Amino acid sequence: MPRASRFVPLALVAAFAVAASAQSVRYVDVGRGDVPVYLPSTYDDDTPMPLIVMLHGYSASGPIQESYFRFRAQQESFGFMLAIPDGTIDNFGNRFWNATDACCNFFNSSVDDSGYLLDLIDAVALTCNVDPRLVCLIGHSNGGFMAHRMACDHADVIASIASLAGATHNDPNDCDPASPVHVLQIHGTNDTTIRYNGGSINGNQYPGAIETTEMWAMLNGCAVIPDDSSPPLNLVSNISGDETLVTTYPQDCFAGGSAELWTIVGGSHTPNLSSQFAPLVIDWLLSHPKPCPADFNGDEVVNTQDVLAFLNAWAAGEAAADFNRDGTVNTQDVLAFLNAWASGC
Repeated sequence: MPRASRFVPLALVAAFAVAASAQSVRYVDVGRGDVPVYLPSTYDDDTPMPLIVMLHGYSASGPIQESYFRFRAQQESFGFMLAIPDGTIDNFGNRFWNATDACCNFFNSSVDDSGYLLDLIDAVALTCNVDPRLVCLIGHSNGGFMAHRMACDHADVIASIASLAGATHNDPNDCDPASPVHVLQIHGTNDTTIRYNGGSINGNQYPGAIETTEMWAMLNGCAVIPDDSSPPLNLVSNISGDETLVTTYPQDCFAGGSAELWTIVGGSHTPNLSSQFAPLVIDWLLSHPKPCPADFNGDEVVNTQDVLAFLNAWAAGEAAADFNRDGTVNTQDVLAFLNAWASGC
């Protein structure tokens, strides 16, 4: 049976599966119509599997974004679920996400896309067996802004995000993640729509790629000391050689948090992606999970010290001891923790 794990059950869920061949698709509706969730042939309701949520750019759509990123072709190799939602339509007739002050709620809509996408993740977890340590987001442009917004708002749920040509909030005070999260910023130096060095949209500022990444490094406890020693990547097909420089901030990061920047030298807002883009990004997302929940004391070893740390927190009624995330610290949390601990995670 699928398990919701860390996710809160929703009354507003109507979801169900359609026929499968090599791959299958299930549909989830949390108030805006059906959202497809694509499953690889290796999916099994008894085994947790990572979930990636793909977010389109302004004026695009889920299908358009998938035709650009081409993640579905990688599902068999990597073994992940893929949800592809659509934003709502603005007064220009364009689909958008209400992400940050800069992008892209141009008509002051009250739509709560942050809440909607969290409800979507919860609903997928009720329909499928989602690995709660590997809920990931990928977005382009406005979708990249929205991925950053989700990492700020729901870091307790989201393990990792990747943003191509997006940015985070301009005001660091608007981003207060509840826990560390892994963040990959990808940006072209020749982007004239969302500029690599930052800019504004309708007078609303957004930070540049380096500033965005370093803000996340600080939020994740990393020393803001860039490391450029990683080999370059080939993400773009019409720029010769390995055009993308990799910058990491590897020192002192909290468990479950990191910040990395891939700079596409000469890259535009919508670069011609190479065949390497999708597998490299997917590999990055899936190799950055949430910490093992049974490692309660955060020393990266699951042992009896974690049991003692948990029981001390539970006896004190600390919020961290609400292991099953039902809003109450009680004996059910002890059982949930011990089950996780006995399984090694």
